[in-house]
Amino acid sequence: MGFVLVVVLLVLALFGVMLGAAELGRRVGVARLARQSDGLAKGGGSADAATFALLGLLIAFTFSGAASRFQDRRDLIADEANAIGTAYLRLDLLSSDEQPPLRELFRRYVDVRATIYAQALDDAATAVKLGESAELQGAIWTMAMSAVQREGVATSTTMLVTNALNEMIDITTTRAMAARSHPPMVVFVLLVAMSLLCALLLGYATSLNTARSWLHTVTFAAVISLTVYVIIDIEFPRVGLIRVDSADEMLLQVRESMR
Repeated sequence: MGFVLVVVLLVLALFGVMLGAAELGRRVGVARLARQSDGLAKGGGSADAATFALLGLLIAFTFSGAASRFQDRRDLIADEANAIGTAYLRLDLLSSDEQPPLRELFRRYVDVRATIYAQALDDAATAVKLGESAELQGAIWTMAMSAVQREGVATSTTMLVTNALNEMIDITTTRAMAARSHPPMVVFVLLVAMSLLCALLLGYATSLNTARSWLHTVTFAAVISLTVYVIIDIEFPRVGLIRVDSADEMLLQVRESMR
């Protein structure tokens, strides 16, 4: 079952449970009105307002964090493309006989890096590509260090090549950590729990009406459910509908420049 379908089913379930919670709240309110003629409990408005405000803050912070991580992941793709491009250009500082094998390793390396995140749902394939990427990094580093340690190579050349390769290799770890960076599960549990609680309070508050207020109930449940879906989708930008795949074009452009 695809990631998008799973998330859609979960969000639809949330929508349905919120409607159920609102109906439960309304029935509790109706039962209270039937027992006590003085109406619903007084002074509950402040508690309701605080609860809805807390839900709003939780959604705002969760959405903001997801959007920030989404942009960071896009930026890291650009950073990696720039790091690879810089390291490739600095191969010009090496002797002409040592450049061809290194350039070929770079081409293979970029091809592997460009395909790693396209297989995000296939853990086995991703692990194979990451291993291949690490092997190519090691081969590039070993060959480059052998080249810069030759007699007659300027210290400035060694520093420029070494620093560029270090940055190119380090960015892979940063990207891997960014891909795994998500809010703790307790945040999503709290978000769902607060959504259900607010739906319950909404139903309770509208029990004063003779007829059910479907417009407010359905709208509230739909807006919250849709927002939760967008938050989850942004958190996993390689497998959802909102993706960072377009940013991979920068890596492909770097690969084209290596021909």
